[in-house]
Amino acid sequence: MTRILVIEDNRNLAMGLRNNLEIEGYQVELAGDGNTGLERARAGAPDVIILDLMLPGLDGYRVLRALRADGCETPVLILSARGEETDKVLGFRLGADDYVTKPFGLLELLARVDALLRRAANGARAARGALAPREQLGDIEIDTTTRTVSRAGEPVPLRPKEYELLVALLRRRGRLASRDELLQDVWGYASEVVSRTVDTHIAELRRKLERNPAAPDFILTVRKAGYRIRI
Repeated sequence: MTRILVIEDNRNLAMGLRNNLEIEGYQVELAGDGNTGLERARAGAPDVIILDLMLPGLDGYRVLRALRADGCETPVLILSARGEETDKVLGFRLGADDYVTKPFGLLELLARVDALLRRAANGARAARGALAPREQLGDIEIDTTTRTVSRAGEPVPLRPKEYELLVALLRRRGRLASRDELLQDVWGYASEVVSRTVDTHIAELRRKLERNPAAPDFILTVRKAGYRIRI
């Protein structure tokens, strides 16, 4: 049975989430503070973690940082009342896979959990075209066999979703990819589940790979349409 760990200090919200997730057929474990949540995540190997940010003990950011430092790749969905873009960017930089702002719709949350599980089970959704063992963008080299990226010979650490987004663009060989298409390819979302997730990850890719992220050479915006990569 698929296991979900909910790390949330609001008891009523946590119980409500557990009840609804169990109705969907998931096995759910609760943790009411950051330290307990981190211990249960390490010991229980859940399939998805739903993580609040404002937690007693360790806050959600520190829990997430510790998990990723351990090498844990379990999908993490941040659930928080902190909806500022800077909070979301920090969450994604630390390795979050998705970010839902309170108050939220239950159906949307369930759809996002389902999408994370499908992504984890099936791997990256195949997009158009095939990749060579090594792809080159100027001084950026992508080794698709080891899923590693370097720039000017120096390794560039990418989060799993950042790498998958880069690959989704590369497979299109310069053709336009809409945000909806990238959400489908990388996160498995239905088209109605729209967020700034793609834009935030594109900004991170540019920050890590482009010499001038404000005037990128390779990861290009197509105004009001989406993104493409310059091959």
